[in-house]
Amino acid sequence: MPLVDPLSAVTAALQKAKVIPDIIPADPPFAPEALLSLRWPTGVEAQLGNTLTKDDTTDTPTVQFTPMQAPVGAADDVSYTLVMVDPDAPSREDRKWGPFRHWVVSGVKAPAISALAATGNMSASFTHAEACPYMPPTPPPGSGPHRYIVLLYQDPHSNFNVPLDAQERKTETEDRMHWKAADFAKTHNLKLVAANFFYVHGPAQE
Repeated sequence: MPLVDPLSAVTAALQKAKVIPDIIPADPPFAPEALLSLRWPTGVEAQLGNTLTKDDTTDTPTVQFTPMQAPVGAADDVSYTLVMVDPDAPSREDRKWGPFRHWVVSGVKAPAISALAATGNMSASFTHAEACPYMPPTPPPGSGPHRYIVLLYQDPHSNFNVPLDAQERKTETEDRMHWKAADFAKTHNLKLVAANFFYVHGPAQE
């Protein structure tokens, strides 16, 4: 059986779940340069379309990513911006509130190669406070499965941070609605290098 390229597997999963093109544009084609995951204190991880629960994902997760292609993560001065978005708000059939912004943080740093070799710890570090604090998945009752999409962008320079007057720093519920990650990336010259996603189902209606 032929070996599956892990980066190609990421793209295939994103296409199958229609993350491409619903959130990631189909043109130009997305070519991942790193493997990305989130890990919650409950021990669960985002794994390209696995189903988690609201209780699984309540607390802020740690970010783990493994650069697979130089120069991503090869230099100490490379930093990243991470975002999480739900396009299926309030439901997959009725997306009138989506995409809904759940998280934005810049200044994310890959683990040092020396740390990876010594400990195997792949957890990234945050050098800036969250621009948009993590809001856990809370799909409405009866709304079915929601896709929660996590995107990692390479910053244009090592000191990049979301401007203080940017829309992304407005954190009321209505401010998080109708947010397009691709437009955010274009505005700030961010390069998409990794993606992952998971599902959380809305609870059954009483």
